[in-house]
Amino acid sequence: MLAVLFLIGMGASSCNKSFLDVSKELADEQDLNQIFTNPNEVRRFHTHLYTGIPNTLDLWWHFFNAGPGNPWPHLADETRLASTGFIAQINGISVTDTDIGHWTRLYRLIRQANVFMDRVVVIPQQGFADYLDEEEVAEKIAVARFLRAYYHFLLFELYGPIPIMDYAVSPDETNLDFARNSVIEVVDFIYKELTEDAELLKDPDLTDYQFQAVPTKAAALALRAKLMVYAASPLFNGGYEEALSFVNPEDGKRLFPDHDPNKWQRAVDALQEFMDYADIHYELHREYTNGVYDPEKSLYQVHMKVNKETIFVNSTPYNFGYANKSWHGTKIPRGARGGSNVGQTVGVRQELVDAFFMADGLPIDESPLYSESGFSSAGEDLTGRTEPGTHRMFVNREPRFYNTVFYNGGRWPIENTQIWFNRGGNSDASATFYPRTGHLLFKRTNREASYLPGYADPATLYQPAVIFRLADFYLLYAEALNEVNPGDPRIIEYIDKIRDRAGIPLLADIKPHIIGNKEAQRKAIVAERRVELAVEGQRYFDVNRWMIAGNTPDAEAPFGGDVYGMDMFAPTLEGFYNRVFIYHKVWRKAMYLYPIPVNEIQKSRLLVQNPLY
Repeated sequence: MLAVLFLIGMGASSCNKSFLDVSKELADEQDLNQIFTNPNEVRRFHTHLYTGIPNTLDLWWHFFNAGPGNPWPHLADETRLASTGFIAQINGISVTDTDIGHWTRLYRLIRQANVFMDRVVVIPQQGFADYLDEEEVAEKIAVARFLRAYYHFLLFELYGPIPIMDYAVSPDETNLDFARNSVIEVVDFIYKELTEDAELLKDPDLTDYQFQAVPTKAAALALRAKLMVYAASPLFNGGYEEALSFVNPEDGKRLFPDHDPNKWQRAVDALQEFMDYADIHYELHREYTNGVYDPEKSLYQVHMKVNKETIFVNSTPYNFGYANKSWHGTKIPRGARGGSNVGQTVGVRQELVDAFFMADGLPIDESPLYSESGFSSAGEDLTGRTEPGTHRMFVNREPRFYNTVFYNGGRWPIENTQIWFNRGGNSDASATFYPRTGHLLFKRTNREASYLPGYADPATLYQPAVIFRLADFYLLYAEALNEVNPGDPRIIEYIDKIRDRAGIPLLADIKPHIIGNKEAQRKAIVAERRVELAVEGQRYFDVNRWMIAGNTPDAEAPFGGDVYGMDMFAPTLEGFYNRVFIYHKVWRKAMYLYPIPVNEIQKSRLLVQNPLY
């Protein structure tokens, strides 16, 4: 409970000198006065605030740090884990789960940020001793304020209306039980914090890419823009019918607002300010081969190195060891590059495979290039990406498909080894770990690394865990513009910027009839976001805020229901490509929001659980 969270180590008893259990590593045998009179301890205290930043390269629940990993593709309709041990990642969340949404951990960091901003002062230079000058103190306060706002956003994104904690609770405070603020109050608080803090944070220095892990003015404007899109979306803007009568138990305050169409204009305004700023500093990442634009290389490299498209990344030390090695270890087939028996555990769901466009820019149900009948012949693949004998399901697909999905019979980089998943092949489908859908996740896997001798170990390679990149905001911009004025030409323009970088035909050329049609443009934006941002952790939150999830195969976004994939145990190669039932995924309407941990609810007089739990 928050009451417990704020009480721990706040000097409530003379025998406890730690500060809120925020970090035993930093606080054992120390008190706040000792910390904030020592420049080195101040910096360590401040650095610990970064530990709540999500690691998008970790597709598991991040139990080892305060921030969550990136389990969202498994909870959405993107990926399926081979291991059934992580039931929450397969069948959703229940109120009896431990703090899997990181409610307690993020609030602990919020309180640490409050303590930091309340306590930090200039430490004058005395002789050769270390010191903190006004510039460093101001910079660290600005970063702490950003992280406090960001962690409130992460909680809002998961739980909806949450308690706002914007001050350091006094040890003498007797009322440590906090009610939830309303959606409007939470949004207004985060918006105000980011607006003011954007003027205090530094501009991005794109000549020193390592500092893109440090909050900048760009990160603050980007986060504020995303916040306002969320606030305008149905989940938080009157679309969740079961939540509209939700009130706090003591004061009767409504937590969810009625629908307000004007919120989309506020989203456009916030996005416009970010776009104007981004136009000066950022651009979509593009790579060239022998002077010719190379879309596949561009799509790959945007996640391999920090570049002018990345706005905010996680580059904390655990990315270089456990998480980076874990990422590659679960995606390297056992038949290639020293893949182990725990490799190839992350399978791509068939729904995502089908969502990628064809090389002509059309979806598979509209393109004459698509077929699921048999295997290709020489010259049939107009992209030149596959070889003869590839199943036609994988032929003539767009570059983002080949960047994301490793398909049966594909060739793994470096050794040029052909990999088969059916009936074992060189991957042994009888083992515990295999891509149960028949397709392996390939996106963001380093194609130059290997566990074999003589190659670079993935654990030693720098790879930024991208949190915000420009492509996301181009599509958010198009979405908000479409909700305000479907006739705005910038809608198609910004979708087509993404498609142009992806190397596929523009909507303006192949679908001019949808221009100005709100529903058709909305559908195009949903489709584009799904493939452009696949497995980056955004699809789960998009579908929830749009409230288009469902529990049947024909749902707009089937987060639940029967899941189908390739027949891994078919006796013939041809039979592998028949779609068969894989598993049943649980989804309930309650899952549009996370439940507050049940132990928090039971200890509090003021906290009310989310709808339908």
